[in-house]
Amino acid sequence: MKPFIDADFLLETEAAKELYRNHASILPIIDYHCHLSPQEIADDKRFSTITELWLGGDHYKWRAMRANGIDEKYITGDADPWDKFQKWAETVPYTLRNPLYHWTHLELKTAFGIDRVLNPSTAREIYDICNEKLAQPEFSARGLMSRYNVEAVCTTDDPVDSLEHHRRIRESGFKVKVLPAWRPDKAMGVDDPDSYNQYIDKLSSVSDTRICTYQDLIEALKKRHDFFASQGCSVADHGVSSFPWVECSETEATSIFAKVRNGDRLTTEETTKLQTSILLDLCRMNHEKGWVQQFHFGPLRNVNTRMFNKLGPDTGFDTIGDYTSAIPVARFLNALDSDNRLTKTILYNLNPSDNTWVAAMIANFQDGSMPGKIQMGSGWWFNDQLYGMEAQMNALSMQGLLSRFVGMLTDSRSFLSYPRHEYFRRVLCNILGKDLEKGLIPEEELSRVRQMVEDICYYNTKNYFNF
Repeated sequence: MKPFIDADFLLETEAAKELYRNHASILPIIDYHCHLSPQEIADDKRFSTITELWLGGDHYKWRAMRANGIDEKYITGDADPWDKFQKWAETVPYTLRNPLYHWTHLELKTAFGIDRVLNPSTAREIYDICNEKLAQPEFSARGLMSRYNVEAVCTTDDPVDSLEHHRRIRESGFKVKVLPAWRPDKAMGVDDPDSYNQYIDKLSSVSDTRICTYQDLIEALKKRHDFFASQGCSVADHGVSSFPWVECSETEATSIFAKVRNGDRLTTEETTKLQTSILLDLCRMNHEKGWVQQFHFGPLRNVNTRMFNKLGPDTGFDTIGDYTSAIPVARFLNALDSDNRLTKTILYNLNPSDNTWVAAMIANFQDGSMPGKIQMGSGWWFNDQLYGMEAQMNALSMQGLLSRFVGMLTDSRSFLSYPRHEYFRRVLCNILGKDLEKGLIPEEELSRVRQMVEDICYYNTKNYFNF
């Protein structure tokens, strides 16, 4: 029987097959946004079972298992690893047309050489094969990164983090670059005064700055920004539900910050004003150092309070938000651009209905200083699948220059998620291959298309991030 994932998977034309085999598949991976644990890389973590590696923190799989009627003890509970894996194997046949079905079998094939389809009848055999291989040294955290030809990754790190594990990785001589990325979201969490002040106290301690005023806050963040830069960081990442924008003077920011520092709850307008001011100041720091800044916007988080109280954040209870974002994004970017302080910027929208305006928006702030200075990010989270990737690339193609796109990332906590890059590359090659066969791209541009594939998969990213 023909393997489900074969050499031509997702490639519908001869042109697509040639583009993928000879140009996309041979290139290294630069994963410039992920949530891997730096400590696990520093420790070169070994995984006791495929259950630990595969299901330990994957809220995509957890959501599917809940939808399939699986009890929580087999998902995030204390059930035996085999029992958890068996429940996942029971769920997989029900994920047909969900991206999990493709990802699952790509991961089995590329990591473990398993061509068999996972279902209840094959579960035990696949479980045993995976565990046997995981016992081998080359299937450690670092081994898996090397297996997938990873050249560099950027983790996601809070300003209060010591970055000690990044230092350990550097000193170990590991060939893969593991770089920190600055993620200061908690410095903007002014809507919850109690949690915010606890965080500010931590920031005060690690920055050796007594934070009483708004100016103290910015000074403390600047110190940590400088420290991150000294540790090789050149990428910032900002996660927001809706893009904050209400103009705020420094006097207003000082007054509002004093209020929240006193433990008082802010009005909605005060919250947005202070968040706008903080984020603008953070972006000015990014510009000063020439960092790339990324904005992930649009999630509606922790919508199930019962399960949030039971399991905490990032456990599968976030969704796509429905926010009005074009106006605040335009005004925020314009405020930075007006002062010539808009650095290289990537915008990721979570709501796919925002694709076209985001693709159009980035063109307003290209300044000719470099190709693709302002980027539309790849299909993110709920959109990093076949149709989401196609929709994102089609929108970008219609409104901008797909050729200058910096391509894919995993946004994952798993060392088995690198096949998402392969998946993306196959989708990209299929889009361009079909255009060639339909005559939408002339044959004499074939060499340009080949270079375009290589650029999107690797070279644009390497040049954009200066890795």
